[in-house]
Amino acid sequence: MPERRARRDLHPGAWWVWALGLAVAASRTFDVLLLGLVIGVAALMVAARRPVAPWAMSFRLYLWLGAVVVVIRVLFGVLLGGASTGTVVLDLPQVPLPSWADGIRLLGPVTWESLQRSFAVGLQLAALIICVGAANSLANPRRLLKSLPPALYEVGAAVVVALTLFPQLAESIGRVRRARRLRGDTGRNTRALRAVVIPVMEDALERSMRLAASMDARGYGRKGSASRGSRTLSGALLLVGLMGVCVGVYATADLTAPRLLAAPVLVSGFAVAGVGFWLSGRTVGHTRYRPDPWHGWEWFTAGCGVVAAAAFFGSYELDALTLAGLVVAALPALVTPEPTSPYAALHATAAVPAAAGVAA
Repeated sequence: MPERRARRDLHPGAWWVWALGLAVAASRTFDVLLLGLVIGVAALMVAARRPVAPWAMSFRLYLWLGAVVVVIRVLFGVLLGGASTGTVVLDLPQVPLPSWADGIRLLGPVTWESLQRSFAVGLQLAALIICVGAANSLANPRRLLKSLPPALYEVGAAVVVALTLFPQLAESIGRVRRARRLRGDTGRNTRALRAVVIPVMEDALERSMRLAASMDARGYGRKGSASRGSRTLSGALLLVGLMGVCVGVYATADLTAPRLLAAPVLVSGFAVAGVGFWLSGRTVGHTRYRPDPWHGWEWFTAGCGVVAAAAFFGSYELDALTLAGLVVAALPALVTPEPTSPYAALHATAAVPAAAGVAA
């Protein structure tokens, strides 16, 4: 039989590019079936390529958060009224509002079409959240911080701390629940909830303080040695470049905008912002120990996400093009190397004496 592919953790940037491509695909459609398939592809990828690590166990929280978002969006659709025409499924009395609130309707008849629209909008937002949750479960946040360019290092530290909030909460909840089970406490009432929430918050606060102390000891949040003029120039370039990117993205999405504001402004904005990042990075003392490699599988994973986003730009309904894009997005779950196991080194160490005994 052919030898199994060697285990290897992919570059975290590849997972984020893949997840953002899937999120772009979800943002292009309100088709409920397509959004469900997008969520299914994200769940498949997490189930197949999630490493065994505490920060990778938070995907279930993102699923619950997505479900809560859908429910809240449907409730808002009912409370604020829906379409004035359509099949009425719930005839609620409309609450009269003052004249200054013209255009706002509170309660009133709820139609089947308005419920479908509210559910589709909520499901789209839930799909975006789940895509971000998939990236957060697949990509090691510390490795991602190490791979950031020097100009984004201080900002990236804050972003990584924010992104690890859910993984830390999930780990703390699991640790507290295991401790309660070992003590024989299996209650599920209000008192049990209080016994879980307080230790979880205390543990999360303690971990945050330890992380902040370790980051301060390693020089995070330091000020660079650049002159005032250099900082002003790099800041102005970054601001102008990001404004150009925003204008270019808006013109690309709005087909009625002049085409001169689309691709030319977008490319120019990225170029100016890149120069600003380069100038800012020159003044930051930042070294990398053993940089993460970016090889063929990283290009393949990131390319699958880009292909999925491009497919949904070509079509936003359920057809052969969008289905092909989703199939391509699911390929990394089947063909990429499996993540490394934390017990692989232990097994390898135990296998050496055994092999030596067999040879003897």
